[in-house]
Amino acid sequence: MPRSSLDLGSEANRRTSSVMARNNGVVQPLLTDLYQITMAYAYWKSGKIDDVAVFDLFFRSNPFQGEFTIFAGLEECLKFLESFHYSDSDIAYLIQTLPETIEPEFFTYLKQLTCKDVTVSAIEEGSVAFPRVPLLRVEGPLIITQILETTLLTLVNYASLVATNAARYRMVAGKNISLLEFGLRRAQGPDGGLSASKYSYIGGFDGTSNVLAGKLFNIPVKGTHAHAYITSFSNLDDLGMTVIPHGETKVPHNLSELAVNWREKISHLIDISPEEASDGELAALISYAVAFPNGFIALVDTYDVKRSGLLNFCAVALALNDVGYKAIGVRIDSGDLAYLSVLARNTFEKVAKKLKLPWFANLTIVASNDINEETILSLNEQGHKIDCFGIGTHLVTCQRQPALGCVYKLVEINGQPRIKLSQDVGKVTMPGHKEAYRLYGADGHALIDLLQRSSEAPPEVGQKVLCRHPFQESKRAYVIPTRVEKLYKLYWKNGEICVKSPPLSHVRERVQNSLKTLRQDIKRNLNPTPYKVAVSDDLYNFIHDLWLQNAPIGELS
Repeated sequence: MPRSSLDLGSEANRRTSSVMARNNGVVQPLLTDLYQITMAYAYWKSGKIDDVAVFDLFFRSNPFQGEFTIFAGLEECLKFLESFHYSDSDIAYLIQTLPETIEPEFFTYLKQLTCKDVTVSAIEEGSVAFPRVPLLRVEGPLIITQILETTLLTLVNYASLVATNAARYRMVAGKNISLLEFGLRRAQGPDGGLSASKYSYIGGFDGTSNVLAGKLFNIPVKGTHAHAYITSFSNLDDLGMTVIPHGETKVPHNLSELAVNWREKISHLIDISPEEASDGELAALISYAVAFPNGFIALVDTYDVKRSGLLNFCAVALALNDVGYKAIGVRIDSGDLAYLSVLARNTFEKVAKKLKLPWFANLTIVASNDINEETILSLNEQGHKIDCFGIGTHLVTCQRQPALGCVYKLVEINGQPRIKLSQDVGKVTMPGHKEAYRLYGADGHALIDLLQRSSEAPPEVGQKVLCRHPFQESKRAYVIPTRVEKLYKLYWKNGEICVKSPPLSHVRERVQNSLKTLRQDIKRNLNPTPYKVAVSDDLYNFIHDLWLQNAPIGELS
């Protein structure tokens, strides 16, 4: 019995099932705007099935009042292309959702649609990128390249925004400070939380509290405990088992007794009365240390860092030391972080000196509490002693700027250039099939990004190149590059991924290496110097000739 036309994809469904298993199940062809489907039908109805298009995906301005952006999301885009296929249930849903006037043959066409005839070129994921330079160039049949628009945008926009935000935190924190992403509970839903964990790691964070992200993306997972753990204990009577074997001899010791004794011994040393310190907090810390003797890091601000938390922590840390374990450090989640971190460091140094325990002076101090870029800059000015920042809300929600604003514009159809005009010059598109090059100066830093028509010869090292502002005639300059980097690589062709995606750790390293190519004044937090993006003289004239051809001519009366 012959198969019906709507069964044609069953084999493709089986073929892509293993790919889909690796993907976020939400990323599928129906994750799009309705107008992509309605336009596809209108194209199909108009007989434009064989039309070939070129689309550019780019952004118009850098986020966070900065002068650079980190491109991210390419790997997910390629996975989407690899698994693209309308399932039987997708088609059934579209049949019942779209107008009844749509011809049944269109759904047969959709059922057979794949990305095998699409070609995608892109800059490397993890590279610095700049306004108007396309991140992706998508070429192929008009209908499928149009349908890809919304999904590609959603995969690139947020990924690049979070990676850029994370890279900025890494720069202000400095290379010797650890950064942990703690934002899952504040993220825009589970998908936002997973994406934030992945792309903040790419941008330069060292780990995440998100366990699923750790599993899926091989990101280091870090965490301590919440205030609830401390407040669940009232006094030492709440303790259960407190006997712990010595780390080397395995001889059992009572950690509770040791901690209580140490609290008495060191209270005068650090000028904190044991009567003021919370017994419930001490009990909680003893309990947690028994559970995690090799990874004891404690929250010390549940009641009072100065009058309770530090004394109780030091007592338990010294008790652990007696039985062969070294504590990791403390986390401070509220209050004056600069003052409290200095207080904690001074306390650790006093104990280390008095008891001749050099390692104690270097205990880790972690700070959290709604931290943003400005907070870190302020803490730097105040001379904090923090070793690690746990950052959540401001990182994953990108509160300073909630969207990057990438767009996807048609620049060529059947070999003919297309331009979108606007009274807002910033929204005029740059037409045609283009290549992009990064030109480097004598000091080794990136000097300018140059867009030119694909038919032009690439710029050469040591040869003078005329670089022009795309819309302002008087802004032009000659550049003699010491190095020329072609920005686009072919990533998808003939239904296959052309370049295997590297591990996230490699992309993360690329971000830092790419940032090193920029001058410091371009990367600075306050009033950064704009990075220049130019067009060749040929492309400049091409844009303006096309502009004049398409702009309506007014009439005065």
